[in-house]
Amino acid sequence: MTVALLLTGCAASSPPLYQWTGYEPAVYDYLKGGKDPQQQIDALEKALQEIRAKGAMPPPGFHAQLGMLYAGVGKDGPAMEQFGAEKHLFPESATYMDFLMKQKTPQP
Repeated sequence: MTVALLLTGCAASSPPLYQWTGYEPAVYDYLKGGKDPQQQIDALEKALQEIRAKGAMPPPGFHAQLGMLYAGVGKDGPAMEQFGAEKHLFPESATYMDFLMKQKTPQP
C-alpha cells in the first residue's frame, strides 16, 4: 500500500513531457478544411511561442504539421526548417521527414 501511494505521488508531481497548446485544434482545422492555411500557421506559431515561453517542448508532429502548412502555401524555406526541427527532436520521424523534404527538392 505504501509503495503504491509513493509511486502515485511521484507520478502526479511530474510535469507533462510535451505541451499540446493549440496543436490538437490546429490539426482538427487542417483535416476539416476549416481555417485558411495562413490562419493555421499563425495559430501554430503562436502556440509554439507559448510552449517555449513555458520552457516546454512541443509534441511529436507539431513541427511536421507546421511544415506541411508552410509547404501548402508555397513557403518552402520555413517548411524545410520545420521538417528539420521535427527530425532533430524526434529522430524516429527521420524517414518520413526526409521523404517530405525530397518532395520539395527540384528534380533534375
